[in-house]
Amino acid sequence: MGRVAPSVEEVGGEQPPPALGPGETVSGTVAELRAAYESGRTRSLEWRQSQLRGLLRLLAEEEAAAFRALREDLGKHQAEAYRDEIGVLVKSANAALREVWVPLIAFPARAQLEPQPLGVILVFSCWNVPLGLSLEPLVGALAAGNAVALKPSELAPATAKFLGDNVGKYMDATAVKVIQGGPEVGEQLMEHRWDKVLFTGSPRIARVVMAAAAKHLTPVALELGGKCPCIFDTIGGSARDLQTAVNRVVGGKWSSCAGQACLAIDYVLVEERFVPVLIKALKSTLKKFFADSDHMARIVNARHFQRLSDLLKDKSVAASVLHGGTLDAKNLCIEPTILLNPPLDSAIMTEEIFGPLLPIITVKKIEDSIAFVRARPRPLAVYAFTKNAALRRRIVEETSSGSVTFNDAVVQYGIDSLPFGGVGESGFGQYHGKYSFEMFSHKKAVLTRGYLIELTARYPPWDDSKISMMRQLYRYNYVGFVLTFLGLKK
Repeated sequence: MGRVAPSVEEVGGEQPPPALGPGETVSGTVAELRAAYESGRTRSLEWRQSQLRGLLRLLAEEEAAAFRALREDLGKHQAEAYRDEIGVLVKSANAALREVWVPLIAFPARAQLEPQPLGVILVFSCWNVPLGLSLEPLVGALAAGNAVALKPSELAPATAKFLGDNVGKYMDATAVKVIQGGPEVGEQLMEHRWDKVLFTGSPRIARVVMAAAAKHLTPVALELGGKCPCIFDTIGGSARDLQTAVNRVVGGKWSSCAGQACLAIDYVLVEERFVPVLIKALKSTLKKFFADSDHMARIVNARHFQRLSDLLKDKSVAASVLHGGTLDAKNLCIEPTILLNPPLDSAIMTEEIFGPLLPIITVKKIEDSIAFVRARPRPLAVYAFTKNAALRRRIVEETSSGSVTFNDAVVQYGIDSLPFGGVGESGFGQYHGKYSFEMFSHKKAVLTRGYLIELTARYPPWDDSKISMMRQLYRYNYVGFVLTFLGLKK
């Protein structure tokens, strides 16, 4: 099997912490999780609720340590860390506790759907939202009654250590395990049979995970990302509307882990005639939001810093820079950067940027943006700032993406009543709220019949009247069926 994560050397990071304790093995850990699930205790409502309450205690009692870990890994300000990770987790766990996770009974009462846990789940988390995207799927998996192995990203080592140190203290340590380590640990994990794997990361590694899962016919959910476009059509409104829209664009690009987020705005589409107004508003808002550079996260490591720097080294791309572009390799910081019409065949417009660089692409008419989006791989999200109802309808009907958000960006992630997930190249599988419960459950169909009524037309020996009765039944013509049964109709 190939790597399920880049090596330490490739990312230029420190060695990851030990994967397992003395005497522990991946095989032994998987066997312990399987035994915990097979014991039946994870299925009880009391166990599921106790795990969620334990998670809430972890988030409350270890909040300061979580803030420190996210600061160390990504330079996230405490407010951003709470807004995007800890606060969302508190809300999700409380929402899960408020639900009654019991079988869904369908009418008539003898036919029902019985949600059952899938079994033993493997979650591969990511480095850019290392706490939130580790524990958010855990909420749904535990609420559904599964045992879970969590493999946090070694590219966020402080958060991985935080999870390893604390999850077992607040939850059932035999049924919920954090397995730390580099790509070799991921390879070992994927050699085993799981009942479902959730992977969050790059398409390249996702292909490796899927190939390994196929050996055991393990179902996989993938959360990948892509180039999320922002269609900007609010300039014709009031000054207040314009500023509100720009605030949300800046927040949805640079305030989400410095653009290192799968849902972050990747590029903006706007009519040519409105470019000067938009650029002016973006510059002034950036100055207001990030006068203190401490309020924006840094680039995760030297390798990703170099990748982003290389995007700007292309001469034709460098010529399109209108604002920013200052690089600070020592502190892994890149100034918020605005580019106007970089070449569409350049790397910055063909690859997911995943950083604080924002291309602005002009179109003659804002409606042309729909064809632009359709011509590219399907993104995790499409954003559009517009009051035009006809344009909104066309965007929904004519584009394909994991989600569409009008007049805001990224906030859809925090709404439990909406599923989070991609389509096509941006991934598949959806979670959040009840969708997390459903993703980690199997809806077993259960039918119970009595003995009072027996339809003999279903059995041989056959004759024309039986065929006629079946024809009426399959057409829901119950009157015709009764007449045929009574011999009053042929």
